[in-house]
Amino acid sequence: MLQGREVTVLGAGVAGLAAARALALRGAAVTILEQAPEIREVGAGLQISPNGARVLAALGVLDGLDANAVRAEAVELIDGESGARVSRLDLTRRWGDGGFRFVHRADLVGLLADAAREAGVRIRLAQKVEKVVLGGHPPRLVTAAGEEIETPFLIGADGLHSKLREALNGRVAPFFTRQVAWRATLPAGADIRPVAQVFMGPGRHLVSYPLRGAALRNIVAVEERGRWVEESWSLTDDPLALRIAFETFVPELRRWLDRIERPSLWGLFRHPVARVWAAHGAVILGDAAHPTLPFLAQGANMALEDAWILARHLDAGADPAAAALAYAEARRARVGRIVAAADANARNYHLGGLRRDIAHAGLRFLGRAAPDLLLGRFDWIYGFDATAGG
Repeated sequence: MLQGREVTVLGAGVAGLAAARALALRGAAVTILEQAPEIREVGAGLQISPNGARVLAALGVLDGLDANAVRAEAVELIDGESGARVSRLDLTRRWGDGGFRFVHRADLVGLLADAAREAGVRIRLAQKVEKVVLGGHPPRLVTAAGEEIETPFLIGADGLHSKLREALNGRVAPFFTRQVAWRATLPAGADIRPVAQVFMGPGRHLVSYPLRGAALRNIVAVEERGRWVEESWSLTDDPLALRIAFETFVPELRRWLDRIERPSLWGLFRHPVARVWAAHGAVILGDAAHPTLPFLAQGANMALEDAWILARHLDAGADPAAAALAYAEARRARVGRIVAAADANARNYHLGGLRRDIAHAGLRFLGRAAPDLLLGRFDWIYGFDATAGG
């Protein structure tokens, strides 16, 4: 049982804050160590699908999030060069109104932080952890300030460059996917619809959808390139490079790009799903355990699932080490399948030549003849309920 048990969480992102609240609601005494001097999120939009929304509802924050979220109606796949619609997936047809949401990352993180504090979680800021030491003793942390912290149980929600993942698995070099991504937000016009538009072209694609009550337009643009780019969320790029990358796309899209002044840029790297998730009184979740490319919009949703299921296993078992191993076993196959599906989506968006013509023709036919077949391809993702069973 978790009542009164001390738990330390590394990282105050979606995974760490959700896990902290889930644990605190079950009686744990939770401390979060966050390296930033304030809780903030680099980035802009994310999509919450029904599997993630179920966890947010169980955490008691979904209604608060809906004050700023946009309820998604559809996904439109568009030929970026001609502007012709390839397919439209009506999300309300299968999941009802409000099953999918477009959310500003900062809004979700802020709401989870407030909810974690309300549940009694202590959040310590400006705590950069340089090293995690595991072995025949409780987990030990060494901070950049020279402080040594020992904790009875440690959860690593510290993302792609997780110190706990490294302690559990050693250092594993990721590989560059030969894709880079730009991210930006723009004030939205009155005509923006509650739809995710995916403009596809050979070797590139761009996704756009509304945020914050449709006041903003979120843009994520991806291009294949051979040149290595640093794996970072904090780089900015010359907007001319973004405009040139999509200069053959439709005028509507180019007009959006003409308004972008400082796009964020990052290289997309593939990290393997961690081999070891739990040992020596420590466990990882979210991107620390299973980083994924952003082509299914499941990173935050998988983190929310992880958080709830980990808390449930820890609360149900008297032995935290065994509970952590059971959580890892319960999650590994599902997240591995989602990571692989995201990889495949990237390839499908970037088809060129005859393969693109054949694929687009097939999507058009299915969209007319069997729309439920297209919508049902990912039922195994969206229909999952991490909160089933408590």
